[in-house]
Amino acid sequence: MIVASTLLPVNRTLGIVLAALLVAAAGVAAYARLAEERESYARPMLTAGLRAAVQLGAVALLIGWVVRHQAALLGFVILMYAVAVRTAGRRITSDRTWWWAAVPMAAGAFPVVALLVLTGLLPLDGIALIPVAGILIGGALSSTVLAGRRALDELRVRHGEVEAAMALGLLDREARLEIARPAASTALVPGIDQTRTAGLVTLPGAFVGMLLGGASPLTAGVVQLFVLVALQMVQAVSVAVVLELVARGRITRPVG
Repeated sequence: MIVASTLLPVNRTLGIVLAALLVAAAGVAAYARLAEERESYARPMLTAGLRAAVQLGAVALLIGWVVRHQAALLGFVILMYAVAVRTAGRRITSDRTWWWAAVPMAAGAFPVVALLVLTGLLPLDGIALIPVAGILIGGALSSTVLAGRRALDELRVRHGEVEAAMALGLLDREARLEIARPAASTALVPGIDQTRTAGLVTLPGAFVGMLLGGASPLTAGVVQLFVLVALQMVQAVSVAVVLELVARGRITRPVG
């Protein structure tokens, strides 16, 4: 059986390399002035890396206890969802409508998780629930953020076209959809490309993880295929729902 230690040894050298990569990434962002409006991405990259280290360390300590208690297991999944909603909502908008991000993320991820549990493919009392739910919630997070931001950006830039469409007789929702839909739909591109190039350009995480855990290449490939297809479903639903919420004015941005 292949053991996980063959991938990356957990030692001082790995820690030094991780720190160097994080600092270098932030340095490149600062040097190239990679920023959104007035906020540079250098500092958020540093804090994101440090937060990830702390959070993954905490999860590593808790995971053994969590999987032995079903209530704690479900609570952990809900916590992942709550953090993802907060993150997505605040990345889309800074006003009070951020909490609507909970809707597309739930609509995308939870039906797939429920289907897996109800069909017996995913046990409710095992460690598999956490990584699978995490992958699906993470997919909903990325697609919700990308679609929501791009839809709102497009509506701001092309506000005059929305008014022109309304002048031609379209309802407010319909006019917004016509303008925002193409931009929001591009949020599906990363997932489509990831699925299209799986096994040729990249070996996705679930595939590599199962191989390192001792699964056969065929089993690892089937599981990874399922993950990729499920993610496409999750992301399609998330994008469709967040686009509808933007078009209906449920998710907005402060004026000015």
